[in-house]
Amino acid sequence: MSGIRVLVVDDDPGARALHARFIAETPGFELVGTAGTGVAALAQVTDDVELLLLDMRLPDISGVEVLHRLRAFGTGGPDVLVISSSRDQVTVRQALAAHVVGYLIKPFTQDVLRRRLEEYAARRSAREGDEHDRPLAQGEVDRLLATGTVRLGDRAGDRASTPPREQSSGLPKGLAEVTLARVIAALDPVTSRSASDIAAACSLSRATARRYLDHLVATGVIDLAHRYGKRGRPQVLYRLAPSPDA
Repeated sequence: MSGIRVLVVDDDPGARALHARFIAETPGFELVGTAGTGVAALAQVTDDVELLLLDMRLPDISGVEVLHRLRAFGTGGPDVLVISSSRDQVTVRQALAAHVVGYLIKPFTQDVLRRRLEEYAARRSAREGDEHDRPLAQGEVDRLLATGTVRLGDRAGDRASTPPREQSSGLPKGLAEVTLARVIAALDPVTSRSASDIAAACSLSRATARRYLDHLVATGVIDLAHRYGKRGRPQVLYRLAPSPDA
């Protein structure tokens, strides 16, 4: 069997088995193992693991801590697709800062995961195909001068120097995964914010921000409320819905 080798990390045995089955049934991917804790996951990360499906809520160390330890491996570490019910601003921001390849909020269907995996495989293939043809980024030139060697296609380096491409990943037409993550990161589970607040925080037009907010309301990720002033139309406010227990 050949394909992108995947390790599934989730503390819930049922979710772990379900997601492992999803991986096994996705062409182009190969399940190489599962783990129920962060320490167990790190112990299984070898050259045989190319992609982690990583939950953020683990019983020993957090998924964020797992990400930090993985990045200590440098460019030799695996890619990470977060699969978690955690959607608070801090967790999402920390995961994105660790250059994960995606953040998929539970629960999700097999078709949704399959689309994410297929898009990841396409981006991975394009990245590998461009390794010897694309111009070097400034950081890579600096490393080449300093050490005499450079590994092209460095995941962290590429992302730091090149804006990520926004692609829809099973989202409604016109919505992009990267922008959706930015909108979620700008929301708060306690303080309600208006569409104008979110638009300003994400450098989006108000109309664009509203499209993402409407989608998040429809999928239950955020709650909607109204604030009534002395006159005029009520202001619509948004906040993250309470995260269910993992």
